[in-house]
Amino acid sequence: MSGSSIAVIIAFVCYLLLMIGIGVMSMKKTKNTEDYFLGGRGLNSWVAALSAQASDMSGWLLMGLPGSIYVGGTGRAWIAIGLFIGTVLNWLLISKRLRRYTIVANNSLTLPEFFQNRFHDKKKILLGISSAVIVIFFLVYTASALASGGKLFNTVFGIDYHIALLIGAAVILIYTFLGGFLAVCTTDFIQGTLMLIGLMIVPIIAWAAVSGDVSGALSASGIVNTENYMSLFYANGEPYTFVQILSDVAWGLGYCGMPHILVRFMAVKSEKELKKSSAIAIIWVAISLFAACVIGVIGRAFLSPVLDEVASETVFIAMIKQIFSGNFLLIFIGGLFLCGILAAVMSTADSQLLVCASSVSKDIFKNILKPKASDDKVLKVSRCTVLCVAVLAFLIAWNPESSIMDLVSDAWAGLGSAFGPLVVCALFWKRTNLPGAVAGIISGGLFVIIWDYLPIVNGQTPYAATGIYSLLLGFFISLICIVAVSLMTKAPDEGVLKDFEAVNNYVDK
Repeated sequence: MSGSSIAVIIAFVCYLLLMIGIGVMSMKKTKNTEDYFLGGRGLNSWVAALSAQASDMSGWLLMGLPGSIYVGGTGRAWIAIGLFIGTVLNWLLISKRLRRYTIVANNSLTLPEFFQNRFHDKKKILLGISSAVIVIFFLVYTASALASGGKLFNTVFGIDYHIALLIGAAVILIYTFLGGFLAVCTTDFIQGTLMLIGLMIVPIIAWAAVSGDVSGALSASGIVNTENYMSLFYANGEPYTFVQILSDVAWGLGYCGMPHILVRFMAVKSEKELKKSSAIAIIWVAISLFAACVIGVIGRAFLSPVLDEVASETVFIAMIKQIFSGNFLLIFIGGLFLCGILAAVMSTADSQLLVCASSVSKDIFKNILKPKASDDKVLKVSRCTVLCVAVLAFLIAWNPESSIMDLVSDAWAGLGSAFGPLVVCALFWKRTNLPGAVAGIISGGLFVIIWDYLPIVNGQTPYAATGIYSLLLGFFISLICIVAVSLMTKAPDEGVLKDFEAVNNYVDK
C-alpha cells in the first residue's frame, strides 16, 4: 500500500470514528421516541440550519451537480437556481408555521402524524398512505446516497465498488442506529461545515492553477465554443429550451415536501432560533450551490485528461487528488476534503434512514398496528427498520453504473409531488379537508411513478419522450386535486378549523 493511500485512509478513519463516537454519545441522551425522532425539540439555530441543508444536498451537491455541469456546461446550473429559490421560500414561508402547527396538532413528531392530526383523521388513512410514500421514495433516495459513497471509495482507493458500498452503508447505519435524530443532526452539523470548506477552497486553488484563464483552459480541454459552454442558455453545445429551463427550476418546488428537511423545522427549540437558522441556511446554500457549479466548470478547465461522461460525477474527487499530492501532509489534508464528499453522502443517508424508521415504527407500528406499544418497543422497531431500509437501499444501489443524478431526481420528484402541495395547503388554506389531502398525495405520487417509469409513449417513458421533469407537472396536478376534491366534499369540522385559528394566534413559549 502506498504512502498516499495510507494518508487518506488515516483521514477517513479519524473522520468515521468521530461520527460513530457522536452516535454513541447521542445514544445516552436518547431516552424516548421524541428524543429519537426530534431530539426533544431542542435544536439550536446553527445545528438546525446546517443539518437541514447538509441532509438536503447529499452527494448530489459534490458529485451529481458538478458532474452534470462538467459535461453539459453552465446551462445545467438552472437546477441550482431553482433549488436556491426553493430553499429561501421554504425557510421564510414554511418553517415557522409548520413548527407551530405540529405543536398545536397534538405535538406531532413526524410528517404523516402531522397530516393525521391536522385533518383529524380517525381512520388513519393519511397516516398509512403517507408512510408508504415515504418508504417507497426514500428507498430510492437513500440508494443514491449509498451509490455516492460507493463511487467515492472506489475512485479514491481503487477498491471494488460493492465493497466500497458496504463500508459506507455500515458506518451510516451504526451511528443512525445508535443515536437517532440527535446523532444525525450533530453529525450533519459537522458534515455541513466540512462540505462548505471543501467547496470554497478547492475551486479557488484550481482557478489559480490555470492562472485564471478558464476560457483558454476550456479550449485546451476540447470545448469548441467556450462562450456557449459558459452560457446559462446552452447545454451540451445546444440551446437550452424554455421547457428544459422550467423543468430544472421546478426542482425548487420539491422543498416543501421533503420530510427529512421539514422535520428540522419541527425540532428547533424556539422561533427566535428558527429566525437565525433561516439566515444561516440561506447563506450556506447560496455559497454551496454556487461553488458546486464553479467546480463543474473549473474542473473541466483544470483536469487532464478529460473525464468521460460516466466518470464525470467524480470530478471533485479527481480535482482534490490532483491538487493535494506530493508529501504526506498535503495528501492527508486532501483526505480531509474527500471526507467532505463522504460527509455529503452520510448527512443525507442518515436523515433518510431516520425518516423511514419513524414512518414505519411511529406511524405504522405505533399509531396503526400497536397503539399501546411502549416507547422501548417503538425504539426497537425503529432501529430494526433502519437496518432493513439500509439493506434494501444497498441492493438498489448495487449497480455501479447507476446515476446519482437520476436516482435523486426520481425520489425528489416523488416526494415533492406527493407532499409539497399538501403541506402548503394544510398550513395556509383552512378549507383543505381529508378527502382533498388523500387525493393530493395519491395523485402526486402516482403521477411521478407513471411519468418516470412506465414506457407508455412509443416504448418510452413520458419523461424520456418530452424532457419535462415530472415534478413540474406532478406538483400542480396534486395541487389541483387537493383544491377540487376539498371544494366538492364536506367542509372541515369545527375542531379542524379551531386548530387552524389556534396556529394563527399561537404565541411561542
